[in-house]
Formats: sequence, structure tokens, C-alpha cells
Amino acid sequence: MNFLLVGFGGILGGFCRFQLGKVVSRKSHSSFPLGTLLINISGAFLLGLLSSHPVNNRVYLLLGDGFLGAYTTFSTFMYEGFHLFEENKKLNAFVYVLGSLVIGVVGFVGGFALPL
Repeated sequence: MNFLLVGFGGILGGFCRFQLGKVVSRKSHSSFPLGTLLINISGAFLLGLLSSHPVNNRVYLLLGDGFLGAYTTFSTFMYEGFHLFEENKKLNAFVYVLGSLVIGVVGFVGGFALPL
């Protein structure tokens, strides 16, 4: 049962990441990976929110490990950060990598601290 919960959550999270990334890319008209940045920060915030409240283990498997695990994407973050360095866009790369890390932690803490 646990595999099904993680798998189903992962399918939904991956689909949401893909769709949201496409929408943001289309609207931003920039080489800066704004979609991945927003996805990872919102995912960190949502994981903080989920982690701060007692939830059933199955709910956490579905939403935390499954959905948010597939929704956020470290590999894309690494690829896009490296690609910015490779294109000699060092300031964009620095802002993207550092911003993702710092704002991601702030997002997680913000979600964790949000009283519901």
C-alpha cells in the first residue's frame, strides 16, 4: 500500500511540476529558470507546512514523499544552475543557486511556522 501512495502522489507531483514549469517558462520569456525556482520554493514551503502538523503516516507518504518529492526537483535545479554557469551568466547562476537555497530554507521555515 505504501508504494501505491508514494507512486500516486509522485505521478500527481510530477505532472504539476511539468505543467507549472511550462506555464512559467512561456510567460517569463527569459533564460532564467524561474519555473524551477518557484516550484522548489513553493515545494519547500508546502513540505514545511506538512511537517509542522501531525498527519497520518499514509498522508505523509502520499503528499510528502510522493507529491512533493516529485514536484520539487533537485536534478533540474543542478542542471539549470550549471547551464547558467556554462553560458557565462555567472550573476544569474549565483542568484539562482543561492536564492534557491536561502529562499527554500525560508520557505520551509515559513510553512513550518504557519499556524493552521
